[in-house]
Amino acid sequence: MAGASALAIAAAATTLYVRPLIADPAGIKDCGSVLPPVAAERGRSAAVAEPRWSQRGGTVNDASCLSRTAVAGVVRPRDEADVATALAYARAHGLTVSAAGVKHSMGGQAFRAGGVVLDMRGLQAIRLDEAARTVTVGGGATWHAIQLAVHPRFAVKAMQSTDIFSVGGSISVNAHGMDHQAGAVMNSLRSVRLMLADGRIVTASRDENAELFRHAVGGYGLFGVILSAVLDIVPNDIYRSERQLIDYRAFPATFARIAADPSVGLSYVHLSTAPKTLLEEALVYQYRRFPEDQALVRAPLAEVASTKVRRLTVNLAKKNDLFKSLKWWSEKNIEHRIETCTVTRAQAQGSAEACLVARNDPMHDSVAYLFNDLPGETDILHEYFVPRDRIVPFIDGMRRIFRAQDANVVNASIRAVGVEDNALSYAPAPAFSVVLYLNQPTTVAGNERMRRLTSDLIDLTAAQGGRFFLPYQLHYTPQQLERSYPEVGAFFAAKQAWDPDGVFSNSWHARYAPFFAKQPAATRPSITSGAPAA
Repeated sequence: MAGASALAIAAAATTLYVRPLIADPAGIKDCGSVLPPVAAERGRSAAVAEPRWSQRGGTVNDASCLSRTAVAGVVRPRDEADVATALAYARAHGLTVSAAGVKHSMGGQAFRAGGVVLDMRGLQAIRLDEAARTVTVGGGATWHAIQLAVHPRFAVKAMQSTDIFSVGGSISVNAHGMDHQAGAVMNSLRSVRLMLADGRIVTASRDENAELFRHAVGGYGLFGVILSAVLDIVPNDIYRSERQLIDYRAFPATFARIAADPSVGLSYVHLSTAPKTLLEEALVYQYRRFPEDQALVRAPLAEVASTKVRRLTVNLAKKNDLFKSLKWWSEKNIEHRIETCTVTRAQAQGSAEACLVARNDPMHDSVAYLFNDLPGETDILHEYFVPRDRIVPFIDGMRRIFRAQDANVVNASIRAVGVEDNALSYAPAPAFSVVLYLNQPTTVAGNERMRRLTSDLIDLTAAQGGRFFLPYQLHYTPQQLERSYPEVGAFFAAKQAWDPDGVFSNSWHARYAPFFAKQPAATRPSITSGAPAA
């Protein structure tokens, strides 16, 4: 009897412990703010039409849950006229405007204190042009919706590695993904339609308003509101999913073989987060195209299964070293045996035991398992771009920093990027992107530890000749920003030339632009095909 009672108590305790770790989030987390204080800008006032507010006053936050910011309000435009009305209202009342999508940047890049936030998710039209091999999409459309619209014949050429993000957001940071050949979003972007601060609508591309194009892509919403974009699409190839466990020092040679093989369409690497092999073992994933597989039937796109199990695995890995080790062991030994193959092996004659998937499948993941309702903690993204010949010493330095600071590393991955020729480029030369997913307490001490970790990783990256990604927390100094991006002063000067009244802004711009105010003003290029908003 006593044994049964003990088992019952143990079962109840386990249930109470596990339930919060698998629970769906009740809503967006709101943990406070680590953003530097910024004064709200208010000035002139005039009688203009009120925008259609979806939220008047109040606060907003982003995926970090640490960027709570009081704003004038949120407008969710249904069409371009609504965008024009919001801009006119902001100009008349001396308010700034920030465009937001799903707000997965983590340093207030989608809003500013006291400003108007444009929730662009209402502009989500998608139009496929099979003959031109393009898709025209609203700035608020998500990659998830675009994939559903172009599947099964086509796939996007370049997108982020998961599909939750909006196109406007991805363009604003010039995001990249799993296709090491396609490069970042800019390389598959035919053109973008922008509403400028004065309400005019212009088209920008490599051939039309080219300087505006170079600044708006990766421009963090500071040059115009992205209304729509025309993107390249490619055939939805069927790939054989392959993986290989290697020592991290073998990665450069392994990638050289991947880059030389045109049959490999997608690739990425996961580094070990297990304490004993931290960043020493690497799982190389690649997706290879074979001509004989292409006639097979592509299944409808399905959502990622086992969300609660995946969430439990991720959340347990945050708890202690044992669970981190078990998570890595599972990825090495179990996950590939239960991989979802959207083209059955029975169909794949001659492909032996290969798991076959369509190109859209690996990227059709809204990462629901990464969201939780756990109090007092949050997960933070970092990304660093390192010259390809410096990746091994960079990983060695990163490992030393993680161990010295006892960083709670949940995931670490590597992807390849080519040269990105936008005005504020994270890759002026080919680089490897190191993406980190870190857990932290939302306490003052937890925030300070994350600030120190971020600063040390930025210094390490700079020492290796690399750059850090800017859509994340603002835990770096203006000096660190300028060292990584020596062109940032010219970037802010160009922003001033395109938007002399300072209509567009966000927390990132408010934090750093004043330090570069003495930069000579840029000359605004002439605009072709500008038209007033309807």
